[in-house]
Amino acid sequence: MSITIRAAVPEDVDDILQLIVDLATYEKEPESVKATPELLRKNLFETPYAHALLAFVENTEKPVGLALYFFNYSTWTGRPGLYLEDLYVKPECRGTGLGKALFAELGKIAQEKNCARLDWSVLKWNQPSIDFYEKVLEATPMSEWMGMRLEETGIESLKRFAL
Repeated sequence: MSITIRAAVPEDVDDILQLIVDLATYEKEPESVKATPELLRKNLFETPYAHALLAFVENTEKPVGLALYFFNYSTWTGRPGLYLEDLYVKPECRGTGLGKALFAELGKIAQEKNCARLDWSVLKWNQPSIDFYEKVLEATPMSEWMGMRLEETGIESLKRFAL
């Protein structure tokens, strides 16, 4: 099977949103998707806070895989890092090398940008992905770290600490 991976362009916004919805459905949270075509267009292309790679297989016009990422910074290494926010491959295309190809492209980008790290999170119940990351990619689990989050209400409440 022939695989093509390319950077997303503004005309891909509807396909990106569909892949995001598909991922959220897989993760049992379709109601959590608040992204819109307008938000994606603005935040991926006008003010690029994030970037997207799309994967295609031969004889398909629509993408069957997505890697959405952004750059962060490590104070310990003094270098940038690449954070993979989401990686999704449609179920009918899993096991074909698409995930590996998306990671290979992310690795290439990370090296071009002199990134010291490539980080991502995985849901604890997603054992097939955990197995892939540990056994195939030889990724190191960050078991000593716990993810933390503030959503909009929590961000707003930070005003109470302002000087």
